Amino acid sequence: MAERSPSKAEGATTAGYIVTTWPRLSQTFVLNEILTLEERGQRLRIFSLKDPGGEPVHAEVAKVRAKVTYVSLASRRKEVLRANARLAREVPLRYWGTLLQAARFRSSGILRRFVQAGYLVDLLDQEPVGHLHAHFATGPALVAMFAHKLRGIPYTFTAHARDIYVDTRPELLRAEMEQANAVVTVSEYNRRHLLDQFNLSPNGKLRCIYNGIDPGRFQFRWPRASDPGPPVILSVSRLVEKKGLADLIESANILHQRGRCFQMEIIGEGSLREALQARVRQLGLQDRVNLLGPLPQELVRVAYARAAILALPCVIGADGDRDGIPTVLMEAMASGLPVVSTPVSGIPELIETERDGLLVPAKNPVMLAGALERLLHDPHLRDGLALAARTKIADRFTIDRSCEQLRALFQNGGWR
Repeated sequence: MAERSPSKAEGATTAGYIVTTWPRLSQTFVLNEILTLEERGQRLRIFSLKDPGGEPVHAEVAKVRAKVTYVSLASRRKEVLRANARLAREVPLRYWGTLLQAARFRSSGILRRFVQAGYLVDLLDQEPVGHLHAHFATGPALVAMFAHKLRGIPYTFTAHARDIYVDTRPELLRAEMEQANAVVTVSEYNRRHLLDQFNLSPNGKLRCIYNGIDPGRFQFRWPRASDPGPPVILSVSRLVEKKGLADLIESANILHQRGRCFQMEIIGEGSLREALQARVRQLGLQDRVNLLGPLPQELVRVAYARAAILALPCVIGADGDRDGIPTVLMEAMASGLPVVSTPVSGIPELIETERDGLLVPAKNPVMLAGALERLLHDPHLRDGLALAARTKIADRFTIDRSCEQLRALFQNGGWR
């Protein structure tokens, strides 16, 4: 039986999500957002600019009902070019005018995004959506903007961290924001930065919506019984500079020199893996620090359940890259883990030091080791911080709260 095309009414109530790669192991926040929106009745389609790269996949991906369409030039070059040719014949003035605007940025990457937008528009002519939402102000937001120019499809996008501070040219980001119905970012820190950089009205289209989580998906153990063996200091992140993992390994060496009993486990993959592993060997910490590689979310939750502390000492990278508010901190707090981090970017919006976590200055392994040592030594402090942290997550950082705000955006074409 042929697949039924959606009715006009169905298309109007469907939101199209544009992402760089689907699925992506490190972007649990996108997966959780999509699952929660679907649970609340939001019809979705997913458009991925790249084909998946063969990394591990979270089990929850199988629960997503949305149709996934890949608009990658690498695997669909002929279809993409044919779609653009049809669009150029159908609306020549709009097509060539938008292409000229894209060409003015003098970037082959931007032209590729334009061509992908032409393919996307052709697909949406057959199966329409009422709204496009892009995650990240890089390729996804560019494709959404060009699709808007080509067909008038309203769009919004969420700006996160690197896409604001490193990867997007200011003139591009300004154009994306001007054309969008609304712009979301994941921390007040980011929002203030964008308001200042682009001299925007504080009451305009730019809003903060936190990347919430579902606390019910994380096993909350409180108070935590002492597990057999050395307490585990856990970190979960991509192995890149802004996560501060080099400082974390130095702090492990300090704790080792002080005679503290612990194991450190680092879950994740990234460009610094070899350098971090070499430093572990250089310090003689092979029996204390283990780099476990990437793991799917279901195994990360197991790690949360057996760890004693979660440490993520974020820094601002040499290129200006930084986090928004790391989702892993929220997940650990929901799991009853005391967290140690740094007051970088939006992290103080999540963690109030000495109340629901500990914050230490960035790039300071000595103070980081001191905070970890306090928690290793004092189970009452660990439990007190963990309980307050879980309460904060349940009150202010739930996925239900963030998705209700997003649904209003999709349904109303902007903010109420």
